[in-house]
Amino acid sequence: MSTKKLMRLRLLSSACVLAAGMISQQAFAHAHLKTETPAADSQVTTAPGELSLGFSEGIEPNFSKVELSGPGNTPIKTGAIKLASNNNTQVLVALPAPLTSGKYLVSWHVVSVDGHKTQGTYSFTVK
Repeated sequence: MSTKKLMRLRLLSSACVLAAGMISQQAFAHAHLKTETPAADSQVTTAPGELSLGFSEGIEPNFSKVELSGPGNTPIKTGAIKLASNNNTQVLVALPAPLTSGKYLVSWHVVSVDGHKTQGTYSFTVK
């Protein structure tokens, strides 16, 4: 292989590695939901007093929201989003009134500390 072709191949390879690195950094630079209580698709026998959502990176609570809807898609009143003490990846949402039996949908959208937005939903059932 000629020297020019070898240099072009090395340059192209370097550019591909650099591009892949930049893309993978962007893919990991979002707050992904890692844990939730009550757990997704779970059936609980005791109504929870709060929702707890754990993310892969820190959350900005002033730019984030968690909504809860109950049986018949009825909106459920919740407390404000708070971060767990000493853990800016853990979002807590108080439930001021006990939940009745039925299926509940949690809808969330958060902004991570680096400014990226993510959103999602999950459900659980109270027996």
